[in-house]
Amino acid sequence: MKEEYPGIPIYREVIDYVYEIYPTASFFPIKFKKEHPNAKTPRYAKPGDAGLDLFAVSIEKNKDYVEYDTGIAIEIPDGYLGMIFPRSSNSKKDLVLANSAGIIDSGYRGTIKLRYKINTNARKVVTYNIYNIGDAIGQIIILPYPKISLVEVNDLSTSERGESGFGSTGN
Repeated sequence: MKEEYPGIPIYREVIDYVYEIYPTASFFPIKFKKEHPNAKTPRYAKPGDAGLDLFAVSIEKNKDYVEYDTGIAIEIPDGYLGMIFPRSSNSKKDLVLANSAGIIDSGYRGTIKLRYKINTNARKVVTYNIYNIGDAIGQIIILPYPKISLVEVNDLSTSERGESGFGSTGN
């Protein structure tokens, strides 16, 4: 390969090549598509942020949840996943991300959606504090993950914790 940015399509070899040339690179090119005319490109709010902010283009509400569509579809490379988290501003809202942290697999090509449960205390009031269209509603972090192979055994090694579960390490 030439010593220049190879462009797209993005394959594992290309990514490895970019990091070989730019070992301190702080970028990782990921293809995305705007599926809605008002979709905003995910972006870092501040230098050093780990998560890219995601923005709402539509809202679907019912008595139990609020679902936001970002209008963004993303092509995550094989061996990576997208993790969806609430933003810190979520603490000011009457919403809880329904699945705590979402996982977007590399084969998914639909738009990124976030579903929030309405805080049970907020359900008792007529209006509640939620995100609006255009607001940053969550964030995505793209991470590599190891491919594993499970091996069934009769016994597992011992550990200091053993089988102690919920609350066993402290408060």
